[in-house]
Amino acid sequence: MSDARRGAPGTAGLVLGGLGLVFGLIPAAGLVAWPLVVAGLVLGVLGVVRARRGRGGHEGVAIAAIALSALGLAVCAAWVVLFGRVASDAQSALDDLRAQTGEGAVLVYEVTGDAAGATISHATSTTVEREVAGLPWTKEFTVMGGFRGGTLDVTAGPDGGTVTCRITVDGVEHRTATASGPHALASCSD
Repeated sequence: MSDARRGAPGTAGLVLGGLGLVFGLIPAAGLVAWPLVVAGLVLGVLGVVRARRGRGGHEGVAIAAIALSALGLAVCAAWVVLFGRVASDAQSALDDLRAQTGEGAVLVYEVTGDAAGATISHATSTTVEREVAGLPWTKEFTVMGGFRGGTLDVTAGPDGGTVTCRITVDGVEHRTATASGPHALASCSD
């Protein structure tokens, strides 16, 4: 077997390690670089082992293959760390943005009037119906995200009377409505 063929693993490792290093420097080419540097490292080690056992080849070429491949592997690993950090920072920034826009708003539904009885229906994401014997009635809760309103309907009982609904968000009135008479409906929607 010729000396050139005996040194083939070290030479192949050098070529693959060099290509892997070049591709490793290009961020998007990292998928190609990983297998090249790993193959270059394996072939470089094989070349050193063969040269030390006297089976031919140039030990220096094989050592250079190991060095280039290790450097290429380090570059690929650095890209992984960098991309991981960037992704983590982006996620943190997105979480901060969500927290800023989603601090929550205090939503208050109020029903007042002189009706002896009333049916109150209010909704944000689900509808809840309540029979109320007397007024006033108030419901306060915190809503998150971009949602800043809802629906509040009040119907006077069969004995009539006046009913008024009011929706406030963070202390600012958004809607108010008044109705009078038996089964009169005051509707506040935002």
